[in-house]
Amino acid sequence: MTIRKTASIRCLAAALAAAFLSALALSALSADVPVGQSRWQGAAFSSDRIGLKKLADAGARVVRVYSEADAWVLDEAERLGLKVVMGLWVAHPRLGFGLDDPAMVHAQEQGIREFVLRHRSHPALLAWGVGNEVELAQPDPIPAWREVNRLAGIVKGLDPAHPTLMVVSDNSNENLRRLADCCPNADLLGVNAFGGSVFEIVRRLQAAGVTKPIVIAELGPLGQWQAGRKPWGAPVEPTSTEKAAYFRDALDHLAREPQVVGVFPFLWGAKQEQTETWHGLLLPDGSLTAMTDALSRAWGKPVPESAPLIRGIGIAADEFAPGQEISAGVDAVSFDGSTLTTEWKVLAESRGWKPDSDAEPVPARVPVQTLHADAATVRFVAPRQPGPYRLFITLRDSNGKAATANLPFLVR
Repeated sequence: MTIRKTASIRCLAAALAAAFLSALALSALSADVPVGQSRWQGAAFSSDRIGLKKLADAGARVVRVYSEADAWVLDEAERLGLKVVMGLWVAHPRLGFGLDDPAMVHAQEQGIREFVLRHRSHPALLAWGVGNEVELAQPDPIPAWREVNRLAGIVKGLDPAHPTLMVVSDNSNENLRRLADCCPNADLLGVNAFGGSVFEIVRRLQAAGVTKPIVIAELGPLGQWQAGRKPWGAPVEPTSTEKAAYFRDALDHLAREPQVVGVFPFLWGAKQEQTETWHGLLLPDGSLTAMTDALSRAWGKPVPESAPLIRGIGIAADEFAPGQEISAGVDAVSFDGSTLTTEWKVLAESRGWKPDSDAEPVPARVPVQTLHADAATVRFVAPRQPGPYRLFITLRDSNGKAATANLPFLVR
């Protein structure tokens, strides 16, 4: 009985997803795209014009942006042959927005109305992304989702030619069940999924009764909230090579899910969140990485010169006394065996987000006495100030591609 019900749900979901894509007749998707790539393929984006061109050159055909401040992307995307899932920012109650404040609600609605009217006929526009994880930190997500649904209805009334997307976090199965019938004005359901959850998210949504087309609105490797931790609490970040393998496997898996109509790896750009490298697919200077290589290959774009491969990293110990000598190393190779250059730097551990904000200050670089440094090894003197630190390792090849890793350590 259960097997038959599950199978029928899957068939219905697949049929609805296929019908939805056909009805949209998306100009972003050419007729000769191979099976498994005929979806919204691109990335969540936070960069500049140069970064957007790199995204297009990598084989992306759709870009997801988060807010009205990214409206410039529409014109640039048109020039580059990209389509845009245009974000409409919906303020978060956890950051002080009052869902029961008529003035706040009216002002937000008017801003969205004006923006949609201004941009609804833009040739690069593909869909409207109404909000992003508005329900975070709410004991009951329904009031926040009800407002997203109301705003999505307004958007649909102003622009029936483009679908609406609501985006939620991958939270509890109970919350996923609440999504099944809460928001009829959202044509697509977007879920931000990280780590191993992405391999189960479609089955969980189907079990919850969700039959809408699904967009993985943020796809990321193991997040800092999921990762293993050192005894003092510092999360252990995967290397760029490990992240690239994750993106390869996750994109391959999602390409075989008919209910999934779009996947947006997170984040095409650089972002300080726990570290300066955890979630950025690019380095802060715009350098490409093994993660961007993995995306290009998944998008059908050959990568003749791969980013450096990290085979291992290590540090002499986890804890050191102030002023003690520290040694560390990395085992890495370039795609053609040519010499790599390595930057070693020590940063203080991040203190996290500011109160009432999603902004996370960049930790200070800590000056240390370097005793020896080459492409594979480093020896330096531990900081005099006790506390948690990270040794960041950035390797570059002759083509400017980069690989990253870091090693948390404690001084006490």
